[in-house]
Amino acid sequence: MKYKLPMLAAAMRAALFATVSCQSNGDLKTSPTKSITQEAIKSEEQKLTALLDAHFQENLKMNPIYATFVGVNDYNDQFGDPISADSLAKALAFEKKYLAKIQSIDSAKLTGQALLSYEIFLRDREMAIKGSQFDSHMVPFNQMWGVHNFFAMLGSGNSAQPFNTQQDFKNFELRAKGFAEFMDSAIASMREGMKKGVVLPKPIVAKVLPQLKAHAVKKVENSVFRKPLDKVANLEISDDEKASLIDSYEAMIMQTIVPTYQKTYDFMVNEYQEKARETVGLSAMPGGKKWYEHMIATNTTLPLTAEEIHEFGLQEVNRILSEMKKVKETVGFEGDLAAFFTYLKEDDQFYWKTEQEVIDAYTEVKGDINARVGKLFEVFPKSDYEVKAVEAYRAASSAGASYQRPAPDGSRPGIFYINTHNLKAQPKFLKETLSIHEAAPGHHFQIAIQQEVEGLPMFRKFGGYTVFSEGWALYAESLGKEMGLFTDPYQWYGRLADEQLRAMRLVVDTGLHAFGWTREQAMQFMRENSSMAESDIESEVERYISIPGQALSYKVGERKIRLLRDELKSQLGDKFDIKKFHTQVLIDGAVPMPILESKLQRWAETVKSS
Repeated sequence: MKYKLPMLAAAMRAALFATVSCQSNGDLKTSPTKSITQEAIKSEEQKLTALLDAHFQENLKMNPIYATFVGVNDYNDQFGDPISADSLAKALAFEKKYLAKIQSIDSAKLTGQALLSYEIFLRDREMAIKGSQFDSHMVPFNQMWGVHNFFAMLGSGNSAQPFNTQQDFKNFELRAKGFAEFMDSAIASMREGMKKGVVLPKPIVAKVLPQLKAHAVKKVENSVFRKPLDKVANLEISDDEKASLIDSYEAMIMQTIVPTYQKTYDFMVNEYQEKARETVGLSAMPGGKKWYEHMIATNTTLPLTAEEIHEFGLQEVNRILSEMKKVKETVGFEGDLAAFFTYLKEDDQFYWKTEQEVIDAYTEVKGDINARVGKLFEVFPKSDYEVKAVEAYRAASSAGASYQRPAPDGSRPGIFYINTHNLKAQPKFLKETLSIHEAAPGHHFQIAIQQEVEGLPMFRKFGGYTVFSEGWALYAESLGKEMGLFTDPYQWYGRLADEQLRAMRLVVDTGLHAFGWTREQAMQFMRENSSMAESDIESEVERYISIPGQALSYKVGERKIRLLRDELKSQLGDKFDIKKFHTQVLIDGAVPMPILESKLQRWAETVKSS
């Protein structure tokens, strides 16, 4: 179970954050054959719309936390079904039911957005059913993706869970009971995994333990879950009601949430830890080879093998190393590349001294980038984003940076999170490339625009594909020079360093999960081919161990988008418009790569004939 799982001059600001209200289906419509009447097309599209809406609404009921994140507050008091044979069977039956329903739709009568929705929805159901054969429920959380961390984010008051009314606080008290039940079921499921050998590796258990322990507090005032109570003073209720609310809420924290974390921690220390794996690759577990093949297909949406991804990664690592040598020569560094890496890791000039300096620097570069994106884009997100430090309770095991989508109703901006836990893992030379990737025109553009485009079915507004979203963000980094950035050779090195990370991921992820690499072997490869901090290398490798295949998406997705751009530019010649190409990539939301390719080819045909 996974919970997955943003100042311009006045004139520029008006354009940059204009509402995206256009649709691309006008560009993508193909003429129906004469044998299909307009009435038949309309009827089939209506059937599809009804099916998609029914699925979305039923999915909200089954996944109430997902509902909260998409702005539907009807289920804010619910957590979701505990893990059990019945809940797993229920989820599979749900997928099979809607697979049969979508297969009853005649796709020959669909065009434009309707055809895209059909293709995406059909593929999603097929992939979900294939995935049900694997025992992912036996490893329900890890240090990267886990309900134990996710629930703390919700309960901190800084995420999607609202704490604006008295009822909101009561809702979270009820949701906390569901969380406790789920964690009990997670323990039972992990015990089942212990019997079958489907368990977390020992280094991952070591990282999860302090995350659990952080919430097993002795005093309520030390709990992150108490932070929402700071808002109680603003509630329009009597003082007696406020006092009662606080008493009830604090009791919930100490009697439900804290014991749940303590119980899970004790289980992992006393039972699970000794049963954890010495191996780290997915292929080392029962059925792991096929499981990893499925994870490649899920994360890349392309028919790729571990062998070809590994080889592509090695080629890219060597190419980028050559580019890094050019930077070394440009800045006049005397010494080999390994010495240059050491210099970049150890010289204080490349690092900030305080957390606030980091936040200020990324806030400043935000304005510079926002002033430039109009060179390559014609549609922009309505929602803004803000820069924040990763919360202390999850910083030690979190990525160096991440992005959280804005609220669908615009009430909360997107958030570009910077991990300031270790300032030596946040070099200054990453400033431009990291901001492009996580914010504009990377994740913030892609995700916020997807939410804001009118006419997308709800499952597409709030759905996603890692290969698309991460591929887009890495492709966005590659646009930096076209926007007039990376003029400082060290900032250009930062772009190369970021790209090198994604290239190494191809090698390391496949090495770990398909070719039997050890954790140390993976870390050594990254040491030899980058200037990354040791702590960053460790957290990255352990991330790949925990979420197999996800790290493949970045470079694979970027490569596919770049290839499509080059192909369409070759086809269209003078008619190719980079702004319109970017609009076509973004305007229909995240889609699997084969569907993106088909869509862009249909668009190219309309451009040719115009």
